Amino acid sequence: MNTPNKEKDLVKEYIVHLKLERGLSKNSIEAYLNDLNKFLTFLNCEKYSIEEFESVDVLQFLATLNDIGICPRSQARILSGIKSFYKFLLIDGYIKSDPLANVESPKLGKHLPEVLTIEEINRLTESFDLSLPEGHRNKTIVEVMYGCGLRVSEATNLKISNIFPEEGYILVEGKGKKQRIVPIADSTIKEIRLYLESRKLLNIKHGCEDILFLNRRGGQLSRVMIFYIIKQQCEICNIKKNISPHSLRHTFATHLLEGGANLRAIQQMLGHESIATTEIYVHLDREFIRREILAHHPRNNND
Repeated sequence: MNTPNKEKDLVKEYIVHLKLERGLSKNSIEAYLNDLNKFLTFLNCEKYSIEEFESVDVLQFLATLNDIGICPRSQARILSGIKSFYKFLLIDGYIKSDPLANVESPKLGKHLPEVLTIEEINRLTESFDLSLPEGHRNKTIVEVMYGCGLRVSEATNLKISNIFPEEGYILVEGKGKKQRIVPIADSTIKEIRLYLESRKLLNIKHGCEDILFLNRRGGQLSRVMIFYIIKQQCEICNIKKNISPHSLRHTFATHLLEGGANLRAIQQMLGHESIATTEIYVHLDREFIRREILAHHPRNNND
């Protein structure tokens, strides 16, 4: 446990660092110290030393800030200041490792995408003109993105060889080329098979043979094109919401949660890499995840 005197000495050294090495003004230094004092108060209440604080404790600290009425933007600023403090301690040799080095600050200023209702999803998927060459493809895009909660980049890069219809899974390559297994409903597999029949008519470009979604010229479909497809189809369906490809992913998660699916399974399905998923959510058995998703996703409800 740090003694109060040791804490005070470290803070004094940090003030010198902010003033001389970073050249901050008196007001800026006072702001840093006000935020740091909130953190030191938290450590004392929880009986942690500065050295004992770990990345897994960040959520508890942020929850404490939330409980006393500090808004998310201020929480992010405070966390940024604490990260600066720990970076200073590491550089000057007071600690051997920085517990906050890989902790991401809360993302701010972004509104959650709008969510489609199940009725709107049904209207959307049933509105495609399957007599058109791209009809089956466009319907399958929506079915896969909504049915599996994919990012648009994950959809454009989805490979045929990573689809396992008999096992009921697809292998998705997410951010940082990290792979995850995602359960897929029988109804979505059916749409993929129908699309693959029409896909055979394309003159496929070299290097795109294994890419699922192709444009009319046989090349890989772009992110922009998927955005356009979804926007255009929502207009055809008279859906007034501001819908983007990411809305399908958000709708996927929302519908599962509303249907009673296990929250940890949803987080793992989405492939999140935030502190909440990496430090709290436990590893789940594949078959458990598959049962959770297929039991609660509207696309797999055949009643």
